[in-house]
Amino acid sequence: MKVLVRKQGCVGHARCAAAAPEVYKLDESGYIDFTEKEIPQDLEAQARRGARACPERIITIIGDGESA
Repeated sequence: MKVLVRKQGCVGHARCAAAAPEVYKLDESGYIDFTEKEIPQDLEAQARRGARACPERIITIIGDGESA
């Protein structure tokens, strides 16, 4: 599966990183540091959890039959 992020919508709540720190890394300013990332199977549940935690809903999960 893959995670897509609309970085311009990130306001730095860091809830994604709090919910799934192994998936959602933050830059030095506290904003998500990627726009697209392949997720290994063992981190898929964390990726979905982090996406659901985002209040701006800027994170999209694709390729696993579910959307967050």
